[in-house]
Amino acid sequence: MTTDFSPLPKFYAEIHKATIDNGFTMASDLATGSLLRTLAGNKPKGKFLELGTGTGMSTAWILEGMDRNSSLISIDFDEQFLSIASAFLGEDPRLNLELIDGEKWVKSNRGKSFDYIFADTWHGKYLLLDEVLEMLTIGGLYIVDDMLPQDNWPDGHAEKAEKFVEKLDSMPNLNLTKLNWSTGIIIATRKY
Repeated sequence: MTTDFSPLPKFYAEIHKATIDNGFTMASDLATGSLLRTLAGNKPKGKFLELGTGTGMSTAWILEGMDRNSSLISIDFDEQFLSIASAFLGEDPRLNLELIDGEKWVKSNRGKSFDYIFADTWHGKYLLLDEVLEMLTIGGLYIVDDMLPQDNWPDGHAEKAEKFVEKLDSMPNLNLTKLNWSTGIIIATRKY
């Protein structure tokens, strides 16, 4: 079987070039993006949340999979990188990009609910996990990547990742699948 992630999302090549030109090294890979697109197609009229926009590479994949009646809120605290996402994706009426600290956003939006959450930053994964999972609808998808050791992990991060997985495993309201694929993906659905 060949690995082909075609077709790439609209503006993907341009976002990828800007990502490299601006030195952003934390973008999701093609395999993760393809999975995000496929899973997004399973939530018609869905409410989507992305924690950690970066330059918008994964945002482009999620938008590509969403239907026209869905909406996506994507947040990041880095104006330089978020401006890349805004330049290429900001005209999409389904997308709301927010320049804000993750903790501040989560704490001020606790009453919202989402059918699909991609946690690609500290908040919603290593920080404020319980609060973010409370936002997930029953049957909703919670997705994280970068769970296999990465070259850019700082000292001690492997232990944080292990404790995070242990916490997810201990939550009776989640069904989990851990994929030893791409950068290491975990997909969870909320049971109740």
